[in-house]
Amino acid sequence: MRLRDDFVAVKVPATSANLGPGFDSMGLALDLWDEVSVHATTGATSVVVEGEGAGNVEQGEDNLVVRALRLALDRAGAPQVGVRMHCTNRIPHSRGLGSSASAIVAGVTLARALIGDADVLGRQEILEIGSQMEGHPDNVAPAVFGGATISWMNEETSEVGSVRLTPPEGIHPVAFIPDFKLRTAAARAALPATVPHGDASFNVARGALLAAVLSGNAQASGGADLHALLMEATRDRLHQEQRRAAMEPSLALVDWLRGAGFAAVVSGAGPTVLSLESVGADIRRDAAAAGWRVVPMGVAPQGVQITRGSLSKVEF
Repeated sequence: MRLRDDFVAVKVPATSANLGPGFDSMGLALDLWDEVSVHATTGATSVVVEGEGAGNVEQGEDNLVVRALRLALDRAGAPQVGVRMHCTNRIPHSRGLGSSASAIVAGVTLARALIGDADVLGRQEILEIGSQMEGHPDNVAPAVFGGATISWMNEETSEVGSVRLTPPEGIHPVAFIPDFKLRTAAARAALPATVPHGDASFNVARGALLAAVLSGNAQASGGADLHALLMEATRDRLHQEQRRAAMEPSLALVDWLRGAGFAAVVSGAGPTVLSLESVGADIRRDAAAAGWRVVPMGVAPQGVQITRGSLSKVEF
């Protein structure tokens, strides 16, 4: 297999996973994008990073985008090349906004763009390769498909599946981003090996409710509106409280926002907090005064896009 293009570019959205009860399965694409371009060369690999992560991420073969690109080229049976890469990063790193999943999805999609064949490395293959590298699909799926997603991995067959939902217009995500980081491994280490049956049942009900709400087709008994449904659907007993000691400011902010009537959750493994509803100017002002960067993001209706290359006009 030959490479059709020698200069390609992609953009990929930030994501928020879990959304309260949907641990390792539910995700939302956010309207904040990383952009990555690649020149295929005969020389050594080099990576230039602007924005988030500049000066801290790997600038050679160990760069996560490059590693994903290499793996995808191998999977497709395409030749390896030297890489001159430029990254414009807007997604904060180690904050619970899917930066690693977005980097992986960018790398695999760059491989698709270099190959330039619409039948090679479609979105399902990008989901599968990305989930293999990431370890779970909750952030990868919304980065690939956009909107809201429910995803899963079959442990027996290693197959990955995802369902895409189009959230109703009343979903207006707002991220509260702190100035401290929390690595996913540290957040996962805080979780117990087992959970009480009652807590599992509680989350199953809220996760199912959240899926219904995010589909835009929920009709509640008793006339509950979208806000009331979101408040109930985003409750969790499996992971957020268990991580309080690792990110006390984040859980305190969740408590404060929910007490003020906003459907707030920890974004992914944290420490960013996400409200699924718009917040008032007073909330934004008080949170900013406490050191939080408040960023209204909106839902990204599309996932990763090829912006330069022969497939840039091809939907996949």
